[in-house]
Amino acid sequence: MLLNMRKLVWGAIAALALLAPVSADDVYHQPPADLLKVFHAPPTPDAVVSPSGDRMLLIERILYPPVSELAQPMLRLAGLRINPANNGPHNAILYRSVMLEQLAGGEPALLHLPARAEITSPVWSPDGKHFAFENLTSSAVELWIGDGLSGSLQKVQGIRVNAALTAMNLPPPIQWLPDSRTLLVETVPEDRGQPPQEPAVPPGPHTQESLGKAGPAPTYEDLLKNAYDEQLFDFYAASQFVYVDSMTGKVRPYGAPAIFTTAEVSPDGKNVLVARVHKPYSYFQPVTAFAKEVEVWDAYAHVAYKVASLPLADRVPIEGVPTGPRDYHWAPTEAASVYWVEAMDGGNPKETAPHRDRVMIARLPIGSHQPQELMKVEQRFRTIEFGESGTLTLISDYERKKRWIRTYAVNPKDPSAQPKLIWARNMQDHYKDPGTPVLRILPNGETAVRQSEDAIFLKGVGATPEGDRPFLDRFDLKTTKTDHLFRSDPDHYEIVEAVLDQTGSRYLTRRESPTEPPNFYVHEKGGTATAITHFPDPAPELRKLSKQLVTYKRPDGVPLSFTLYLPPGYKPGTRLPTVIWAYPYEYNDADTAGQISGSTKRFTTVVGPSEIYFALHGYAVLDNASMPVIGDPDTFNNTYLEQIVADAKAAIDKAAEMGVTDPNRVGVGGHSYGAFMTANLLAHSNLFKAGIARSGAYNRTLTPFGFQTERRTLWEAPDVYLKMSPFLSADKIKAAMLMIHGEADDNTGTFPIQSDRMYAAVRGNGGVVRLVTLPYEAHGYRGEETIEHVIYEMITWFDKYVKDAENSKQLNASSQQ
Repeated sequence: MLLNMRKLVWGAIAALALLAPVSADDVYHQPPADLLKVFHAPPTPDAVVSPSGDRMLLIERILYPPVSELAQPMLRLAGLRINPANNGPHNAILYRSVMLEQLAGGEPALLHLPARAEITSPVWSPDGKHFAFENLTSSAVELWIGDGLSGSLQKVQGIRVNAALTAMNLPPPIQWLPDSRTLLVETVPEDRGQPPQEPAVPPGPHTQESLGKAGPAPTYEDLLKNAYDEQLFDFYAASQFVYVDSMTGKVRPYGAPAIFTTAEVSPDGKNVLVARVHKPYSYFQPVTAFAKEVEVWDAYAHVAYKVASLPLADRVPIEGVPTGPRDYHWAPTEAASVYWVEAMDGGNPKETAPHRDRVMIARLPIGSHQPQELMKVEQRFRTIEFGESGTLTLISDYERKKRWIRTYAVNPKDPSAQPKLIWARNMQDHYKDPGTPVLRILPNGETAVRQSEDAIFLKGVGATPEGDRPFLDRFDLKTTKTDHLFRSDPDHYEIVEAVLDQTGSRYLTRRESPTEPPNFYVHEKGGTATAITHFPDPAPELRKLSKQLVTYKRPDGVPLSFTLYLPPGYKPGTRLPTVIWAYPYEYNDADTAGQISGSTKRFTTVVGPSEIYFALHGYAVLDNASMPVIGDPDTFNNTYLEQIVADAKAAIDKAAEMGVTDPNRVGVGGHSYGAFMTANLLAHSNLFKAGIARSGAYNRTLTPFGFQTERRTLWEAPDVYLKMSPFLSADKIKAAMLMIHGEADDNTGTFPIQSDRMYAAVRGNGGVVRLVTLPYEAHGYRGEETIEHVIYEMITWFDKYVKDAENSKQLNASSQQ
């Protein structure tokens, strides 16, 4: 009776709402037609290269789903966002089309996907003959198998994939076994029944209690709130494993249903490494911190080896790690060996210890062989990669104060051998970055570092003082000698997508230039390069922009840079209204702070509500303007405000010196921490006529256990937190500020209430401010109508308060009289 009454009341309210007039501010608007045309230009497809290196799938991402897609039901549980209608992730990155390309040449084949397909990125079988993907429909997540030779597709009947946990990059719901025929699939349990119903009346209060032990936590979103949330989490997150024969469609259940945060088939295909979540749950931490049993299951889903029983990780120190095994995976080159990492300092970075972590390995069957130590690392463990030979492991650690990263070569077959230091550098020193090891998929389906005798291959963006020049190197581990196999020429930006053979003489690149759209090329031994794709320019209007890298210095000598975009038909010497778009970063020293990132040799494209639209609309844009905050990592924020103001003034002064900027008509903008920067620049300088702050946090007392790279808590550095909070300086903001925020923001710290309260503070103090909240949008905006509207808001705001600054000043003055 009560539920029926509620339905009648809400139905009447909804009917009245439909009859109520809608104001102009309550509908989606579009930007000018020329900008809209650029917005709808198709993206360059992503490449998924087969393990055999002879073909690839080109998949087109769905960049802008309609808002109606984002409006689908959403459960926010334990850090997850689940669509209960199909038991998949809400607002996932999906693809709409697939093209099969032969890398040796030949006609591409467009695959015939189901109508209105929304698929995940395909996963190749180890032999490269088949691939699998999920198709998300309104009511289920389907499993599809593709033939890697013909491109034919087949839906596996009777399978309803449970993809709920993929939103946090937890176990992939589908994975191939080494036989390249069988898949292990997480499915919705057939007999789980109906979802739990929310009590019409709460059975009692919701209570939390802490008994004196410190438990600092970041301000996570989407956490469990009550017992009903726990019931929903148990219902939608629990999966039933099944083995699926891709040839016959035969399905065989494996084990009992549970909530799994890890599920990995062993390299020999005979075991599965799982992590099963169990109660007690946390209302302060996401599912990744929940208590769990980490086990190896045999072919019959019996526990063959217990890796660990891990308690709820709700007392981890700031910047610390949990105690007990973590980062547990199979060693890819051994039949069934599990490795993991253990803290040796209690997981506390403030504790002094000769070694912070150690890497362990357990080879199955255990028998008399107990877990062995592969290596102790002095600093916090960062990464591990196994070489395909089975005698190489690359292990890196990271020292947080100096931002120092080191990589060692270790022989996993001989843990007693002395680790060999291969690289050591400041992680922010991009000019000295040796690149990342090139990986390959082994015949058993595992991923390992590609080796050629004693050498490995490295690829990277190749940062230089002139901009990025991507490369492919051959690095000899014995001699530490580097042979340069490829480097992008000075007039292009060409990055290595995949190495296609064992010698590194054949590889796939994606090449572009300011006038050439991105296309894929196969490089052969001898230096020949053959175009595999011929994508046309999707937005010729962008080619009319001019683009250049500009370098300059802060008054204290810190080197800075920005990429300058000028509008079509710009006449030298014309001073333009200008937009500075930036995001502040922290550095230990001026040398690394001043390094150039990015490249002016890239083909200009725009994705989302890009600041580049301003250049098409007659503005000068100082894009990615350097905003370094430099100092000791424990105290650099003590001078945060002074440094960002100096950064911003230096950029304006340089652009004015070049004759492109009217210093009296400059606006500033940024997203997330860039929004925080924007609000602070408006509060603590008079450099700008207006600002755009998207999805920011403005009151640092609401992120009391740290933010960005700030390591101190509010109680350790109250003056810094208060000084840096533009909310507490809202009365000083005199420039017009546009605030935009997704109503379903999922980012740690940037709760929508941050913008609500900041708007109220500026408004209450007589400031010019506008707040636009975006229904269903998360921290990054995706809806087609949403982004069109955000571009409209940004252009309209700066046209009024920056481009026509004097006009708007007079209008505001007259309106206040």
